Order: sequence, then C-alpha cells, then structure tokens
Amino acid sequence: MRSRRRFGLALGRAYLLLVFAFIFMPVAMIVVFSFDADRFPAFPWGGFSLVWYQAILSEPLVRESFLNSLRVGLATAVLSTLIGFAAAYADYRFSFRGKIGFLVLIAVPPTIPTTILGIAMLAFLARLGLFGTLESVVACHVVIATAFAMAVIRLRLGQMDRDLEPAAWNLGASQWQTLCSVVFPFTRSAVVASLFLTMAVSFDEFMIAWFAAGINETLPVRLLNLLQGQVSPRINAIGTVVFGISIPLVALAQLSVGRRLKTRPGGND
Repeated sequence: MRSRRRFGLALGRAYLLLVFAFIFMPVAMIVVFSFDADRFPAFPWGGFSLVWYQAILSEPLVRESFLNSLRVGLATAVLSTLIGFAAAYADYRFSFRGKIGFLVLIAVPPTIPTTILGIAMLAFLARLGLFGTLESVVACHVVIATAFAMAVIRLRLGQMDRDLEPAAWNLGASQWQTLCSVVFPFTRSAVVASLFLTMAVSFDEFMIAWFAAGINETLPVRLLNLLQGQVSPRINAIGTVVFGISIPLVALAQLSVGRRLKTRPGGND
C-alpha cells in the first residue's frame, strides 16, 4: 500500500512538473531569445548580446510607456487597496440592506471579458471627456483590481477574533483608534500582499488600457502595437521586462500571504 502511495505521489509530482513546464516554456523561450544577437530566433544561438535591451532603452516610446505603466500601477495599487480594505471591513463588520448586491458589484468586473469591459469603459469615458488620459486608465484598473484587494484582505479579517474591537471600545478607544490600532495592524500583511498583487494586475493588463489610454500607452500596449507591425526581437526584450517585474510582485504578494498564514488567528502580525 505504501509503495502504491509513493508511486501515486511521484506520478502526481511528475505530472505537475510537466504542466508547469508546458506553461512556462514559452516564457522561458522569450527570455532566452531576448539575449540572442540574431534578429530571428533560432537554435543554435547567434551569441549572447544585450543589443535588444539597448534598442528598447534608446526608444522614447518604450521608455515613456514603461513610466506610464509604473505610474498607473502604483496609483492603482494604492487606490484599489484602500477601497478593497474599506469594502472588506464593511463586509466583515456591518450588516445592511443590499449587502449582497454591494459585494456582487465589486466581484463582477474581473469576470467580464476584458474586450467587452474595455469597449464599455471607452464609451463611458468618452461621454465624460476623460478618454485618453492616464487617470482614466487608473480608474479602469481600480475597478478590476479592487476585487483582488478585497478578497485578500477579507480572508485575513475572517481570522480576527470579533471580540477584539468591542474590547478596545470598552477600554475607551474610538472606532477610528480601534481601526488604526487593532484592525489595520492585524491585516497589515494582507494589505501589503494586496498592494503587490494589484500592482501586478495593473502592470500586466493591456486590453482595457488599449481602449482607454489613447496615445498614453502602457508597456503592454506598446508591446501589442509592436506585434501589429513587423516582427521585431525588441518584443522579446520588452516581454522579458514585463515578466521580470510581474513575477517578483506576485512572489512578494505570496510571501506576504504565507507570512499571514503562519500567524495565529487571534494574534497580530
């Protein structure tokens, strides 16, 4: 029986390795060929070179789109985390009429196809005269990222003892003091994870940014526009940069979540 279990476990691990290899192989190829001196990717290598990274660094549109992505990502992370924290706390602490509809409104946007959502946001922003600004891209990304922020923070709030806040109130703390001194320290790791995760969501998103940004391209939109033209090895370099930023953000979010799970349900971070 043990030998069968071990064989089944080994088989499951091998299957998972094959699945991950299948998923990440195209990404690995992009990274590998971004350092290839040849214009057209092929084996064997034409030699190690940073020429394509130098090319994208010397291109003003790429530099500007990268800065736009950073601006939008940072703004989206802060705003969506603040709104997500408020929504998660409202769900945790209060009962009110229309609560289910409130939660559905927050959770639905990520489930809508981005093409449909992008077209709808384009029509809405055009009516408001906000089309083509980075602020409009931030607003659109916040709509999507808030659901992720709320989910992460709400999971952490579910581990908090509901008697902690009443105990603080009985000791003379105001609701605001309790929120700052009890609730926020307890959810700090989840808030940090939310910041990293929502920034990664914003940095990777391109379809809605493509509809809403106009001439203010983000880095994924610049990559999409390059793909519509001639095939260029600069695409591999830009893709590697996007991948190299997104993966650490997700990893940092996961580390924060892992740290959160190691804490006791009734303790602070």
